[in-house]
Amino acid sequence: MLTPAVEFGLDTFGDVTYDSTGRPEPHATVIRNVIEEAKLADELGIDFFGVGEHHREDFAVSSPETVLAAIAGVTSRIKLGSAVTVLSSDDPIRVFQRFSTLDAVSNGRAEAILGRGSFTESFPLFGFSLDEYETLFQEKLDLFSKLLEQKPVTWSGDTRPPLKDQSVFPPVQNGKLKTWIGVGGSPNSVIRAAQYALPLMLAIIGGSPYRFKPYVDLYREATQKLTKEPQPVGIHSPGYVAATDARARDEFWPHYRVMRDRIGKERGWGPVTMDEFVSEIDNGSLYVGSPETVAAKLAPVISTLGIQRFQLKYSAGTLPHKDLMTSIRFFGEEVVPTVKAALGDRKAA
Repeated sequence: MLTPAVEFGLDTFGDVTYDSTGRPEPHATVIRNVIEEAKLADELGIDFFGVGEHHREDFAVSSPETVLAAIAGVTSRIKLGSAVTVLSSDDPIRVFQRFSTLDAVSNGRAEAILGRGSFTESFPLFGFSLDEYETLFQEKLDLFSKLLEQKPVTWSGDTRPPLKDQSVFPPVQNGKLKTWIGVGGSPNSVIRAAQYALPLMLAIIGGSPYRFKPYVDLYREATQKLTKEPQPVGIHSPGYVAATDARARDEFWPHYRVMRDRIGKERGWGPVTMDEFVSEIDNGSLYVGSPETVAAKLAPVISTLGIQRFQLKYSAGTLPHKDLMTSIRFFGEEVVPTVKAALGDRKAA
């Protein structure tokens, strides 16, 4: 079977990076650097740039759409979206309005990736109970799906006031706002994406990427059984590209360790070891190495899973901006063309 055309993207959470003296950059500097990183991605011909939403000290971006609007002003072709928008703790109408506005200022390049959020700091911040974690997402996604039709909406639920024949502005100028469902590995979430006929974005951040093949198959089977139009499937995974494998590991490891142990402490995990790090690179979902190594690992993953987009989460904790820029350049100039050539060879075969 021919491999469909594949898009390549970059994601960042606006991780607070270190400056040249080893001190954390101000949040404002990090945000300006993210804009510069996106500008480079656009110049390199990368297809998509995603900015995540967090509300904590170690990530600088709490309003992705604002940052993406600034990026729209310095780019011309790259698609711009969230990675992800925590819909459960937001208002679906306001989310739609922000993205339809982004779509206008970017001349049709906006995309939303909606998720429940693996980080939950936004729930108490905005007055939502984690006891309603599932209900909040289900109801708000249901409302958001109706907004995508861009018709007067009548809707009622338990998590917000009802709507009756309510129009929402501004509309998306051409077609529908492209909206993905971000999923971390729940079969129910995969089926839900199929039920709403929305593209599926799998966050594969640990373990073998091939273990997610049943989720891709489940999504495609559910889409077919529900007689929905086939939709793209993408994956989001972390990585870092440098001139050599050794250099990539040496540069990435100390910053990855700080980030992983900080998050791990919050979630009850033990400290990450070098052996675990190396195992994730060799057999798991860390795409760390030279352009040749990363491309050789990525091409069979794309082919086997049959996905239509790969998004590299290129930022990693305190890893400095200058190193991120170098990694982006390697990814755009060497990894992407090599993977495309490999996938093309498989089509020919």
